[in-house]
Amino acid sequence: MIIRKFRPSDEDAVYDVCLRTGADGQDATLLYADPSMLGHAYAGAYLRLESEFAFVLDDGDGATGYVLGALDTREFERRSEQEWWPALRSRYPDPVNVPADQRTPDQRIAHLFHHPVAAPQAVVASHPSHLHIDLLPQNQGKGLGRKLLELLLTELAAAGSPGVHLGVSLTNTGAIAFYKRLGFTHLADAPYTAIMGRTLSN
Repeated sequence: MIIRKFRPSDEDAVYDVCLRTGADGQDATLLYADPSMLGHAYAGAYLRLESEFAFVLDDGDGATGYVLGALDTREFERRSEQEWWPALRSRYPDPVNVPADQRTPDQRIAHLFHHPVAAPQAVVASHPSHLHIDLLPQNQGKGLGRKLLELLLTELAAAGSPGVHLGVSLTNTGAIAFYKRLGFTHLADAPYTAIMGRTLSN
């Protein structure tokens, strides 16, 4: 098991990990008619726009976990608006006419393509970087997530970031406990989400 830089050939595997951990760390495969939806929403832009901050856990047969980061959240949001979301908006219609409580999982993600949520300014002011991390269940509880995360935090700090944040589902209590053990603290709340952050030392 090794941790290495993301390679373009890893993209399908990263998307697969994103889907298989997309239900509060559990497999979301049966929830989505289009298996690429979660990857498009939560991984693809990082792989295309900030691959220098993308690392994978490789078991010898490919990526079975990853950590993805953005150095400057506002710049990442700007570039995503210009370079990532437009193609997805053309491919997936906005289900704006379907009541929110009646949308399918695919429609909820499609709505996100058309209406991405910006990080709160109060969070970005002190923690301008952000990250996503996912590991398949067989790789959890072995210290591998910690190693992935610490590698990215080192890279972000070396690039000059004073702090990093992430969003985690309020119902994903295991992930919240994991981040707390790694020094993340609660910064703010968003719909269904806790925003946690950690100060970085340059």
